[in-house]
Amino acid sequence: MAMVNTQRNTPYPNACTFSLEDWTVLAQYWYPVAKSDEVTDKPVAVKLLDVELVVYRAKGKPVVARDLCIHRGTPLSMGWVDNDTIVCPYHGFSYASDGQCVAIPAHPEAKISPRLCLTVFPVVERYGLIWTTLNGEEERIPSLPTWEDPEHISFIAPVIDINGSAGRQVEGFLDVAHFAWVHTDTFADRNNAFVPSYKVYRTEDGIHTDYLSSVSNYPKGMDDPSPADFKWLREYDIFPPLAARLIVHFPDDKLLCILNAASPISARKTRLFCPITQNFDKNLSIEDACAFNLRIFNEDKEMVENQKPEELPLDLMAEAHIMADKTSIAYRKLLKEMGLGKQYTS
Repeated sequence: MAMVNTQRNTPYPNACTFSLEDWTVLAQYWYPVAKSDEVTDKPVAVKLLDVELVVYRAKGKPVVARDLCIHRGTPLSMGWVDNDTIVCPYHGFSYASDGQCVAIPAHPEAKISPRLCLTVFPVVERYGLIWTTLNGEEERIPSLPTWEDPEHISFIAPVIDINGSAGRQVEGFLDVAHFAWVHTDTFADRNNAFVPSYKVYRTEDGIHTDYLSSVSNYPKGMDDPSPADFKWLREYDIFPPLAARLIVHFPDDKLLCILNAASPISARKTRLFCPITQNFDKNLSIEDACAFNLRIFNEDKEMVENQKPEELPLDLMAEAHIMADKTSIAYRKLLKEMGLGKQYTS
C-alpha cells in the first residue's frame, strides 16, 4: 500500500451529485479507478464520487492523489512525472509519492513547509486494477481468489462508461429474469424465460445466492456440448455497496468467474471494471472473449441508461417486485441498512 497523508479527510465536494448522507457512506469503501496497465509515469485523470483524482506510478508503485496543485489549483494530471515526483505544469511545484512538496523552482533555496502537502489516498493493486478509497481506512477489496490460481486464465473485460447509476448497474448484474429478454443475441433464449425458485443468504461479506436453471452460458452460434438435461449453477456474491461476483459452473467442473466492480464516477455515471477468470479453454482468444463480454455489457448498458428513476430506490414500495427479484430485494435492504437513503443516488 502506498504512503498516505495522515491528515487525509476528503471533504464533501462542491456541486456533488450525491446527497451528503449517501456520499459520506460511499466514501468509506474501496473502488477501482483504473486498469494497472494504463497507469504509468504519465499522470491519468480519473473521477470517483465527484472527486477529481490523478493516478500515476512512482518507483513502480501506483499513487492516487487529489488532482489539484495546492499552490494555484492546477490539475496535476496536466503535468508529468520526473524522478518519481509529480510536477505541476503551471509553476513547477513537485510532489513526492507521500504528497509532500519537495521542490519550488521559484525559490529553490527556501525551506518548504510541511503544510505544502497533497492529499494522497490508500492504494491497492489487485486483479489488474488500481483500487482506492476516499475516506476509508480498513482495506475492503472484493474477493476473486481464482485471479492468482495457476489453473485459471485471467483477463480484464473491456472497461465501459455507463450514463446511469452504479446501483442500477449492480442490480442488473444480479438480475436473472432479464436474461431471456436482454441477452437473446448473446446467450439466452426468449423461449426459456422461466426463473426457478432460489434462496438468498446473508453472509459475513454481504449476500450469497445459488441460482440453478437450464439457461446455457455458451455464446449463441457456438456448439453447446453440455448435456440436454444439464442444470447451470450460477453463484452470486454481493460485496456491498457496489461489487458482485458471479461464478458459473459449466459441465465437468469448469468454472467461469466474473467480478463486477462498479466505480461511481458520479451519481449518474458509472465506470464498469470486470476481471474474469476461467479454468477451461485456456487457449481461447482473449480478443474474442473481450468482444463477447462487451456485447453483453452493451446490452445491459442500454437498459440501465434508460431506467427511471435513475436512482436505485431503496424504499421497497417505490417499485413492483416479483419472486425472481429476491436477490435485488435483499440487495436494496442491505444498502438501506448501511445508511444509504431511500432514494439511493449512485
